[in-house]
Amino acid sequence: MQALGKNRTPRRARGEMKNKIILLVEDNPDDELLTLRALKKNGVLNEVVVAHDGVEALDYLFASGPHSGRDAGLMPQLILLDLKLPRVDGLEVLKRLRSDERTRLLPVVILTSSKEQQDMLDGYGLGANSYVRKPVNFEQFVRAVEQLKLYWLVLNEAPPGGV
Repeated sequence: MQALGKNRTPRRARGEMKNKIILLVEDNPDDELLTLRALKKNGVLNEVVVAHDGVEALDYLFASGPHSGRDAGLMPQLILLDLKLPRVDGLEVLKRLRSDERTRLLPVVILTSSKEQQDMLDGYGLGANSYVRKPVNFEQFVRAVEQLKLYWLVLNEAPPGGV
């Protein structure tokens, strides 16, 4: 795992796979921990980069701000995006991703607790690949993450061109 801490420097975990990065965009520390635990419980060994708001996510993806030295050609294989984020919300992050040639094809799964139908419609309208409501129960959440892993990290084929 690579998290952007208070000093905004990345932390990495064991078992990272540099060619298959997951970007988790989540501002709630409990949901972040829950997601990371569910990934680990499902044997996901990919490097996980955590951004705690929309600005951090965009800085990471576009190699700007504190990530200006990052290899901008190395993109995540999957983005798990919460909607209710500080500074720049998830829908705006998605809008910016889809409007840029470098990121428009990246797989984005909205992973949110929002039950608002408009959020779902807006997410799909802006180009989300999937919309998953976070289950309240941990075991249900683990099963949901297992399905995400199976489809997005095993079965799905990313478009050619380095994405």
